[in-house]
Amino acid sequence: MLERMSRDRGLSEELRMMRQSCRQFVDDIVLPYIKQNWQKEWSMVPEERLPVSILEAADKIGIRTLGVPEEYGGVELEKGTEVKTFAVISEEIARGDSGLADKMVQNWKVSVLLRELAPKHLQDKWFPELVNNPKFLMAHCLTEPRGASDRWLPYNVPEAAMQTKAVKVNGGWVINGRKQFISNGYDASLYVVYANSNPKVGMLQGTSSFLVPRDTKGFSVARCNETLGCRFMNNGEMVFEDMFVPDDHCLVQDSAMGSAGVYFRPGKIIQAAKNLGVGVRAFEATADYVQNYVQGGKILIKHQAVAIRLADMATKIEAVRALLDRAAAAVDEDAPEADTLVNMAKMFASEEIMKVAQHAVELHGGNGIMLDFGIEKVLRDAVIFMHMDATVDISRFKIVKSMFPETAGKYAGPE
Repeated sequence: MLERMSRDRGLSEELRMMRQSCRQFVDDIVLPYIKQNWQKEWSMVPEERLPVSILEAADKIGIRTLGVPEEYGGVELEKGTEVKTFAVISEEIARGDSGLADKMVQNWKVSVLLRELAPKHLQDKWFPELVNNPKFLMAHCLTEPRGASDRWLPYNVPEAAMQTKAVKVNGGWVINGRKQFISNGYDASLYVVYANSNPKVGMLQGTSSFLVPRDTKGFSVARCNETLGCRFMNNGEMVFEDMFVPDDHCLVQDSAMGSAGVYFRPGKIIQAAKNLGVGVRAFEATADYVQNYVQGGKILIKHQAVAIRLADMATKIEAVRALLDRAAAAVDEDAPEADTLVNMAKMFASEEIMKVAQHAVELHGGNGIMLDFGIEKVLRDAVIFMHMDATVDISRFKIVKSMFPETAGKYAGPE
């Protein structure tokens, strides 16, 4: 198939082997589990959806602790191709299930953040916890009820700042507020929380980040958000009530949004790669179906309308992969156009793979909308990416702002 032809191009032998291990993990463990237990996705008991055995199997092939320094027993990747590796592995896991992929990649992204920003004694405490416990999850907490990706409009003014507040006290900080729509938020053990630490300035100058263990006094998980897709990752909502965080748990004071670039830029690549994995799954399942299902006395692919749709699916997948590869290389090389390209890749993938998923469902006919058949899942998972890690419109704003920073999106002022 077309999408397989370009996969090995430019990959090191080590990365090819890692990718193949992931593919076998997905084919032998993930896809069979989902096929046999499709009802589990709809359980209203979040803890019962995905068995620990899946995470333990991921641990065995060495993909659960990517980004953790080797000194702690993790899998530290080559600096020059780290983001590319994240993209390749994310795509393969998401081909099995995008929720599982999101569950795991949050650990990768937060590991990179802690590796760069956390003091040594906190790394000594938390990296071994992550490495030794397959159930250990981490979460990155930005989104709030009164502000999400709209905060990424180029309006760096006090009134657009986060509502979660951090007040300096003797020996630390007291945090009050709420975060919602947080990946791994329901069942994580360790959180990176962002709060407004200086209400007199804009978000870029007045936001601090804090490392918060789940058992911190004043911290509570309010609910698990029941999402349409990616349901094997438990999205959550957290509340902070007079939560005290010691000084050494403040990762970055006031300028946290800029320092978090080590999380955000690879994060956009990973989002696009997971999105691509959903598209690849849609294509593979559909290509198999149309070459085996008979309608009108012929297998479906013999019908011209079907062949045209299949060609369109393959073309969109390859176009997404090409832009993703370029954006990942730009991040690995710390190229000046990296910010522009990662937003382009994330936005373009979300729109094109949504069309791929729609083709997949339509080409399956009545089977395409039956829960127990399984193909409707790719459509539900694909739609999540339209707003995950910034909506499509906000991504477009960010693209133009990065291209024309002096003229695009100037603040219009208060009403």
